[in-house]
Amino acid sequence: MTEVTRPERPNQLVERVLSAEPEATQGWLSWAGKALLSSPVPYILAVTTALALVVENQYILHLLVTGLLFGASAMAFDFAAGYINVVNFGYAAFMGLGGYTAGLLSYYFGVNPWLGMLAGTIAAGILGFFTGILTLRLRGMYAAVLSWFVGLALMAVATVWVDVTRGAWGVWVPVLIESGDKRAYYFAMLPLVVLTYVVVQLITKSPIGLAFKAIGQNRDAALASGIRITHYLVFNFTVSCALAGMIGGAMAYFIGTLNPEIMHTKHTMEVLILAYVGGRGSIWGGLLAGFTMIPLFEYLKPLFEIRLIIYGLLLIVLMIFFPGGFQGLVSGVLSVIRRRHREE
Repeated sequence: MTEVTRPERPNQLVERVLSAEPEATQGWLSWAGKALLSSPVPYILAVTTALALVVENQYILHLLVTGLLFGASAMAFDFAAGYINVVNFGYAAFMGLGGYTAGLLSYYFGVNPWLGMLAGTIAAGILGFFTGILTLRLRGMYAAVLSWFVGLALMAVATVWVDVTRGAWGVWVPVLIESGDKRAYYFAMLPLVVLTYVVVQLITKSPIGLAFKAIGQNRDAALASGIRITHYLVFNFTVSCALAGMIGGAMAYFIGTLNPEIMHTKHTMEVLILAYVGGRGSIWGGLLAGFTMIPLFEYLKPLFEIRLIIYGLLLIVLMIFFPGGFQGLVSGVLSVIRRRHREE
């Protein structure tokens, strides 16, 4: 009888890497380098960084920074939605929790912004861990709706806890860069986006990522093959929420103000659209969508709640006519090029 090899648990993979011989470690580093360069993300960031260096218009630089942060959010969102098939409708609230944790620490105690972002990451990750334990035993829309309820509860707390959060009045957050130069903000936020990509890409390209894919495609079959489903689901959800908290903290210092509206479901919809426009499960597509779709989001802001209807219509059109998003489009173009090359 053929022995079935079970995917490694996260702690097993870490232990194997740490205890490996130097040659094995070098092999792992070579694998990591190939995994990181196998995606278009480094090249997308290279292009946008070049633009940030040459563009002088502050509004265009503002769009680049916003696209950078929302693109990172879409990558972290797609880490859960695209791999374990769990759509976190409370995602904006986890970003808001990271933002509020970082912003309030700086507002009340003068905590360094970078330490504030770290605290926001930890806070969102802890809440994500317990939310995952409660919700991820459910399936489909049940898990999505329960995560949405958690997001609504967070938004309600931020609204009514006036003594701390100042409620709807909002909190002024000390800015990260006093000059307000958007180019400086771009290069300050760039390492956070790179960190998000490195974490997500290395996990998804490892045996853990294979387990995620198996769970997302067929949970029953994954369970039958010996995969400890709950462990992987909670691990994935926790990492996704922690990254959301980190990005939310960065946004707080970029925007300079916090109010409960940042946790609204409409912001989750914006991130969801970016992930689906980029191509579900692609990771890199969300970043590309961030840079290409953010100008549209900015243009639609004066429409207020009407833009939510437009987002919904856009999502329906995407699901019907372009289910693969940018990833499907690029794959289709490459397949045509290869076919013509073979014919020649």
